[in-house]
Amino acid sequence: MAGMKFLTVVLVVVAAAAAVVGVGAEKLPAGVLSLERIFPVNGKVELEELRARDKARHARMLQSFGGGIVDFPVVGSSDPYLVGLYFTKVRLGTPPREYNVQIDTGSDILWVTCSSCDDCPRTSGLGVELNFYDATVSSTASPISCADQVCASIVQTASAECSTETNQCGYTFQYGDGSGTTGHYVADLLYFDTVLGTSLIANSSAPIVFGCSTSQSGDLTKTDRAIDGIFGFGQQGLSVISQLSSRGITPKVFSHCLKGEGNGGGILVLGEILDPRIVYSPLVPSQAHYNVYLQSIAVNGQLVPVDPSVFATSGNRGTIVDSGTTLAYIATEAYDPFISAIAAAVSQSARPIVSRTRPCFLVSSSIAEIFPPVSLNFDGGASMALRPADYLVHMGFVEGAAMWCIGFEKQDQGVTILGDLVLKDKIIVYDLARQRIGWTDYDCSSSVNVSITSGKGEFINAGQFSVNGASGCAMFNMQHTRTSSLLLLLMLMISSPFLT
Repeated sequence: MAGMKFLTVVLVVVAAAAAVVGVGAEKLPAGVLSLERIFPVNGKVELEELRARDKARHARMLQSFGGGIVDFPVVGSSDPYLVGLYFTKVRLGTPPREYNVQIDTGSDILWVTCSSCDDCPRTSGLGVELNFYDATVSSTASPISCADQVCASIVQTASAECSTETNQCGYTFQYGDGSGTTGHYVADLLYFDTVLGTSLIANSSAPIVFGCSTSQSGDLTKTDRAIDGIFGFGQQGLSVISQLSSRGITPKVFSHCLKGEGNGGGILVLGEILDPRIVYSPLVPSQAHYNVYLQSIAVNGQLVPVDPSVFATSGNRGTIVDSGTTLAYIATEAYDPFISAIAAAVSQSARPIVSRTRPCFLVSSSIAEIFPPVSLNFDGGASMALRPADYLVHMGFVEGAAMWCIGFEKQDQGVTILGDLVLKDKIIVYDLARQRIGWTDYDCSSSVNVSITSGKGEFINAGQFSVNGASGCAMFNMQHTRTSSLLLLLMLMISSPFLT
């Protein structure tokens, strides 16, 4: 039913006249409750008074609820010649300002650019307005000092450093592409929408610790893909998913579905996307990133001759799932056998060429008909099927033919990284509570079923999210699964998750 839903109390009296207790107008049939109006039937009640009463009731309802879903709009694409990254929006400070931040499962901290940053981009080639966080104009901002307990805890994990001159809890991060950022931690409000049922939305906010970047280097200084910051979804204590789940705000699981074609977009939720086809593989324990046990690669059904130890986690080696990486990277020892296996299975209608040391092919028809399927095989019997579009990148046209190049890069450091090239057009579930990661192929422009769980791991309710890939505007359509349960979701529509 569209619009507001009202709670109606219906008293059904089935007792006969003999069941009436006592005699007289003041007596009621046994089992029937007497109801009285809070507002008089003939009295005038202002609309604001009704809203105030409803708001107080909703606050009590929220306080008694143990968790919910936070939903983020997703913009961007995996195409390195269009955007090459996926980002979402958060709202910070009082009054709130909106910031575009890259979705990155390969790092932990949410940070945005500070107004005091001199070497940071002022314009963006992505067509988004860049905003700069200024703690001095936010009435709810609180700097994290060196003596703060939060700083002491993150210093122990090497995520912070203290300056005796400024007494600020600072940080320095270096990313895999050589870019970096330096800044300090601050606590301020994040604004979010709490959704009750299918139509009632309550505006809320709560404090969270995040980074304020005062200096940037490498690709972060370039204007072509400049945004306001990075939204880390790692497993460490200061990541948003860790902050929220540790306080019972959300389940200890998040999911995304990144649309690869057209204008991109997708779905990102702090919650578990459900699909019966999802297969799971365990995460490697005690790792800073989302390391998985890649055991083998098959091309056209034939195993590529690579020792499984090449993909094993040891030292700086391993296989990582990272939404902050645009392409995909494979350990040096596996690269040549992998490329050779693909080249041997490609249809003769494809003409091999080399473009800037990259193996490419000129084709005149659909790549799905010319290139072989690839399978990444993981521990637990879980396989990830790759279409040609999941390992090839369109690099333009040569002599009237489309040029498609291998999107896997050789990684000399021995790390295999599965980036957006591989992750797109799939539901990916990061189940931190059970220490596993799941996936299945999916049309990310379609609705998805989402489940939220209580702290005891019981399913409370489920719903559907759908997304308009062109605008990145997420919509929520609830489907009741229990008529007796309170239906509550925390949904972010161009906003952000929160802490209490």
